[in-house]
Amino acid sequence: MNFALLLPAALAALAALLLPLLIHLARRSEQRPTDFAALRWLRHKPRPRHRIRFDERWLLLLRLLLLALLALWLARPVMYGAATARPWVAVAPGLDPRTLRLPPDARAHWLAPGFPKIDTPSPTQPVALASLLRELDATLPTDVPLRVLVPAQLTGADGERPLLSRKIEWQVVAAAAPVTPVARAPAVPKLAIRYATERAPSLPYLRAAVSSWSPQGAALDVAATTSVAPGDPGTRSLLWLAPGALPAPLLEWVGAGGSVLLDAGAPLPAGASPAPLWRDADGAVLVEGGRYRDGRVLRFTRALTPQAMPVLLEPEFPRRLRELLSAPTPAPTLALASDYAPRSGGPAYPAPARDLQPWLALLIGLLFALERWLACRPGRGTTP
Repeated sequence: MNFALLLPAALAALAALLLPLLIHLARRSEQRPTDFAALRWLRHKPRPRHRIRFDERWLLLLRLLLLALLALWLARPVMYGAATARPWVAVAPGLDPRTLRLPPDARAHWLAPGFPKIDTPSPTQPVALASLLRELDATLPTDVPLRVLVPAQLTGADGERPLLSRKIEWQVVAAAAPVTPVARAPAVPKLAIRYATERAPSLPYLRAAVSSWSPQGAALDVAATTSVAPGDPGTRSLLWLAPGALPAPLLEWVGAGGSVLLDAGAPLPAGASPAPLWRDADGAVLVEGGRYRDGRVLRFTRALTPQAMPVLLEPEFPRRLRELLSAPTPAPTLALASDYAPRSGGPAYPAPARDLQPWLALLIGLLFALERWLACRPGRGTTP
């Protein structure tokens, strides 16, 4: 175990140790001798030289110790290597701990945020299992054995097997675990178009693109007015082909979760953080946009004409337009536990230090109570 101070400059507070010494000396000087008449006629003798003497030595030492501990507390002491090396067992939610054979000397916890103890109820919310494994590996000291119990089918996995700093014991338990269905985005986004009269020449290109997605392109919600929201509640994508700002009702519709692709002549609303989303072969940005509250705001950077945007005539235009308007597909989180065993050889992290400030604060509180008892006990003199 190694002791260290995170803020050693705070030890300058040790200079306060002079205060109790000065106070005891100053209070002692208040005791002045009184002449008695019967002693006045005695022969005067030279007064002996007095040595510096402190009264109430135990009280003085206790006050000095209090100040020293307070200076040490300000220096933020920590202890490295004080963690125990007892084995750790992490149990994935969905397993019944009563059916598991856990080592009696091991520390058993749920593989859930905060790593609650196994004697608490099993977490019911979905967990990011891979992220929790990496967090646990970075938190535990490198010499602590780790054993992970998981069901045959995992939820909360990410794109690749976790890479940990240690070799863990990965045990697959034959038990049924609740599987959270994965919500998938619709294959074809429902689209509505609102356009101004001067933008009508752009409609054939958009109709052709939507028709290539699905035969439903003939039922496309197209309106010449630019102040009507999509009539179908299932429509979450809107093409706005008109210059000028988006009307407030449509802006509220977007903020509630819709997606709008604006004309090049329409400004982005305040609060939107644009980023390049589509570039042409020369690297020029064709579409920019980003999040707006719970929805998305995108904008063409050029007019929808073959002269300004030649990509309108290319085969990739329908596919790219569909990708822009479709909701992001969530990443798969289901995996077979036998194929998801973590790999070893990742970077190791230093063991976290144990903070000693809470223990020092408790000791300072006890010593302060003892000092007050000594200073205020019955029968004590007038010394400090």
